Amino acid sequence: MRKTILGNNGPEVSAIGLGCMGLSFGYGPAADKKNAIELIRGSYEMGVNFFDTAEAYGPFTNEELLGEALAPFRDNVVIATKFGFQDGVASKGVDSRPERIKRVAEESLRRLRTDRIDLFYQHRVDPKIPIEEVAGAVKDLIAQGKVKHFGLSEAGAQTIRRAHKVQPVTALQSEYSLWWREPEKEIIPILEELGIGLVAFSPLGKGFLTGAIDADTQFDKSDFRNIVPRFQKENREANKTLIDTVRAFAEKKNATPAQIALAWVIAQKPWIVPIPGTTKLHRLKENVGAAEMELSTADLNEINDAFDRIEVIGDRYPEALSHMRLVFPNSPISTVSSKNIQH
Repeated sequence: MRKTILGNNGPEVSAIGLGCMGLSFGYGPAADKKNAIELIRGSYEMGVNFFDTAEAYGPFTNEELLGEALAPFRDNVVIATKFGFQDGVASKGVDSRPERIKRVAEESLRRLRTDRIDLFYQHRVDPKIPIEEVAGAVKDLIAQGKVKHFGLSEAGAQTIRRAHKVQPVTALQSEYSLWWREPEKEIIPILEELGIGLVAFSPLGKGFLTGAIDADTQFDKSDFRNIVPRFQKENREANKTLIDTVRAFAEKKNATPAQIALAWVIAQKPWIVPIPGTTKLHRLKENVGAAEMELSTADLNEINDAFDRIEVIGDRYPEALSHMRLVFPNSPISTVSSKNIQH
């Protein structure tokens, strides 16, 4: 798989990474450990060298899984993990006190079976702690050799700029896909200005853009999509036009809807890296195949023109939940809190 540099001075990563959250929780029961390790190692064999986890995924179990799976080739991969929640539990709220950040780093190093974290993100901005203090804490960890690069997740433009002055931000992680393009308004321009990479989570719209979900799909009771407005039955039906459009284009390109959705993200900027997650080997192969697709300017214009005429129905997070502040304060949903929503 071809590689790209994440930001101006970041690590060299595969064009598509692997988001590992769903292997432990969030989208139903955790995957069987043996199968999960086989999938992670299989992705490495397919050329993936960029793996995303967090202390809050599980909590803790996802880091442990990744540490075991990647141990045989640790020096050949880039591992990203995150800090920022009280006791590593999202439902308890944010906590980015410098002393907490440094403790998380030590605990994550142990669980990941490594001596350094390649990319250490603040999982969500903590309004109680100045971002300069957060950046300073990570700067200390970098000076100690425990962390290689600093990242932010779902942070706003001014937060990014302030943090970057203290410790250069290598990457911002944010949701970005054909059905969530809000980062294009303000975030992507500032990332380009500052030379920061974008790691796109949920590049397949939490599965919707694969075409495998319709109005009749039944999610497991532990699947957080049960409380996501966009995944309410009536909204899935209303958004059918969106996936029909992707599917029609995919057929013309002899590809799958998922491959078109991923190839579109990759084509936006050379420093944007999607990290789709999956628990199935055939889906992994499908996703990896998107890295080899070439979308021409005409292809991109056709896709963009079609999607500009489609209104996506339903918010991306529940409105009633409020402690995990998101990057886009002026969007319909600016906050979210749930024990099951941690991305």
